[in-house]
Amino acid sequence: MSDWRPLEGRLAGWTCGQGPRLVFVHGFTQTSNSWKPIAARFAADGYESIVVDAPGHGDSTNVRADLRRAADMLTALCGFGVYIGYSLGGRLCMHAALMYPHLVHGLAVVGASPGIADESERAERRTADNKLAEHIVDVGVDVFLEEWLSQPLFAGLELDDEQRADRRRNTAEGLASSLGHAGAGAQGSLWPRLREINMPVLTIAGELDRKYTAIGRQVAASVPEGVSLEIPGAGHAAHLQEPALVAAALAAWLHEIKY
Repeated sequence: MSDWRPLEGRLAGWTCGQGPRLVFVHGFTQTSNSWKPIAARFAADGYESIVVDAPGHGDSTNVRADLRRAADMLTALCGFGVYIGYSLGGRLCMHAALMYPHLVHGLAVVGASPGIADESERAERRTADNKLAEHIVDVGVDVFLEEWLSQPLFAGLELDDEQRADRRRNTAEGLASSLGHAGAGAQGSLWPRLREINMPVLTIAGELDRKYTAIGRQVAASVPEGVSLEIPGAGHAAHLQEPALVAAALAAWLHEIKY
């Protein structure tokens, strides 16, 4: 199924299918297209899937917003549903769950953290993010993407030409803005507030991504109704490396929460 229909809102978004609503939000340097293979499976299986371009990305490249303001825009666009986010998108969905619990029926995050708890470490990260934002503008998107994807965090991730071209649609200014407004350094820690997330929560991480498997288990243990899963053979971008396994994990969880 590929009948993606545009939505009207501050953020660019597209909907496909009919049924209980699922909202998919991508990670840094990606666009809504990164979730479409998985989202389309659910649209063909009795769900409405919505994919969204986060601020500074894709067709939302000119939107400037921190995570709280982005959560306002996201929920205004998508309304009631299960919110599913990867990395940056996961942090955005966490904010939506805390700010608009009446709209978030369930929360699923892939390779996402509630933030940096230590204030001095967060300040260091903010400085590093600001420098990286300047670097993106200096070298341009093409060079930066090669640098970004060469990090050990993305070991084993292979993108085809279409996926690389999709990421190159992003602008240096948009990506720099995303880092400055919504990077891990700019975000306040949500760790103390996890107990307030009272809807079902699923955390997913690739088994090779040791940092985020640990974070996922900790998040699941910190919320009233949490489950953590690891995806065999995958690293940080589990939804891109093992989309069938991630889709199966989401489907099983959605069945369990009766959605």
